[in-house]
Amino acid sequence: MYRLLDKVNWPADIRDFNTEELKTLCAEIREYMIECCSRNPGHLGSSLGAVELIVGLHYVYNTPEDNIVFDVGHQAYAHKILTGRKELFQKNRMKDGISGFPRREESRYDVFGTGHSSTSISAALGLAQAAQFSGSGAKTVALIGDGALSGGLAFEGLNNAGISKSDLLVIINDNNISIDKNIGAVHEHLLRLTTHPAYNKLKKDIWDRLGAGRLRDLVQNIVVTTKSHLVQDSGGDLFEALGFRYFGPIDGNDIGQVVDALRRLKDMPGPRILHTITTKGKGYAPAEEDQTTWHAPGMFDPTTGKRIKASDRQESRYQDVFGEVLLELARRDSRIVGVTPAMASGCGMNLLASEMPERFFDVGIAEEHAVTFSAGLAAGGMKPFCNIYSSFSQRAYDQIIHDVALQDLGVVLCLDRSGLVGEDGATHHGSFDMAAYRSIPGCIIAAPRNETELKEMMYTASKTGHGPFIIRYPRGYGEGAGWRNAEFEMLPVGKAETMLEGGEVAIIAAGPVVNRAYEAALEYRERTGRSPGVYNIRYVKPLDTGLLDMITERYGTIITIEDGCIAGGLHGAIAEYAASRGTGVLIKAIGIPDRFIGQGTQPELRAECGLEKGKIYSVICEAMREREK
Repeated sequence: MYRLLDKVNWPADIRDFNTEELKTLCAEIREYMIECCSRNPGHLGSSLGAVELIVGLHYVYNTPEDNIVFDVGHQAYAHKILTGRKELFQKNRMKDGISGFPRREESRYDVFGTGHSSTSISAALGLAQAAQFSGSGAKTVALIGDGALSGGLAFEGLNNAGISKSDLLVIINDNNISIDKNIGAVHEHLLRLTTHPAYNKLKKDIWDRLGAGRLRDLVQNIVVTTKSHLVQDSGGDLFEALGFRYFGPIDGNDIGQVVDALRRLKDMPGPRILHTITTKGKGYAPAEEDQTTWHAPGMFDPTTGKRIKASDRQESRYQDVFGEVLLELARRDSRIVGVTPAMASGCGMNLLASEMPERFFDVGIAEEHAVTFSAGLAAGGMKPFCNIYSSFSQRAYDQIIHDVALQDLGVVLCLDRSGLVGEDGATHHGSFDMAAYRSIPGCIIAAPRNETELKEMMYTASKTGHGPFIIRYPRGYGEGAGWRNAEFEMLPVGKAETMLEGGEVAIIAAGPVVNRAYEAALEYRERTGRSPGVYNIRYVKPLDTGLLDMITERYGTIITIEDGCIAGGLHGAIAEYAASRGTGVLIKAIGIPDRFIGQGTQPELRAECGLEKGKIYSVICEAMREREK
């Protein structure tokens, strides 16, 4: 089916190709990615844009002895296809298949695992230093793109690498977009640099006419030393001021230019930067025309580009509830603003951005800055709603403690994608937020069981004025609650909800899994005539101690259920309280076990962790039998 790709299994298989064959290979890799991703969705747009860069790197460098470090990993599909995983790519992101991101456990070509952004430069610098210590002679390249250069860790890596004299090449995959449109000073700097007429005139009139040889090498050195003066008014000396030798920009979707540049830079000493311009979604018209949608488009018809709906469900997604409720709250209160680290459309904040752009802040891929910026807004009298995906919020742990909680500032942190997110796997599961944040003094942690409770908790948070006020909710669809017609109501902080009275066994659950517990309990009652009690804790912190006192007195066994890690989460909170009261109640736990969970669909992973009705029913039966004994 593929003239060249069918013959390629490893990078060594392409190193005798000529330029025309490399062009054909790039086209075939794109076709194969489109074919696979059309029926098995993934991060398509970024990977389409990075094909020539990845083919060029494996062509010029001696991988896996040389190191290629990817940022985020959205752009790494061609890398997986070229490194022994071509057939396995058909099960990319599936349960028991390969990961959608580089993983050290998966291949020796994946020298550093990724999933979160802005890590590549720091990791690559460490690998380069290790190669220097060992004397291995290994070359190291960091490929950073998709807006990751806006992250603080990227700057920390650049700052350290620039003075290190390490053998490190940083390739900037500049596609002018992350998931949503890129913003910020670095983006504007790169845009000015790539469009500056003086620099591009030099490239057109002199550089491209010289051809290979010593004369071009001489002129190359002249360009390096004079370039910053030519583009000084546009900030062109930024990278050289940090200690890097800067080269480019080149067309990163031209395999000839890529290979030529990599060959010239490969053996050059010291830290250097190659600036490449690529098109996200390159080679597939629908992905080029709508880059945000085609970052991860779901299933689609590869011929027409028509996207296929995964579901005809009528329920709202939690992110849509958040977006609509935030906009309505902002209409009612002029002090409410929205802050997001580059996830406006993903979290639903694009609605606020459209109607009230002056009250919307996309700070780029910079979670730490997002939290402290929100703290500053709160200190100035505003009411910031800062929306961060749960797993990404881990990067801002210090800021949540030091800048928000310690000063009791009214920042509302909405942690989207809490719990088991699905196919993105271990790097993206929101497993640890309850365990991580409930130890923070003054912190409020709320877990709505449906869309209406999310609406009510957001309203309550807007009226509370203390922080951090954390609201965690999952990826995907809600329960079908009629939230749009529900009036705004306060949900008293630290007060739980009794869903079903019972005896002998009490279930205390947080979040939408409460509904599965309720369903399992009703089934048990229908079959046996007996019923466990079911309680929607609502607030993991502060706990409803009055309810817990009643439960520990009335029931002999408690089952805690949470879409988060058992260690230190809701189970830890209930067990600690029960122990502090000297009760003899037995406490069982259902939740995410003490290990990293891989990728798979959300139903598959919830079944694996026991977070579905059938497993909960089985635990109820077991607990009731134990009580009888």
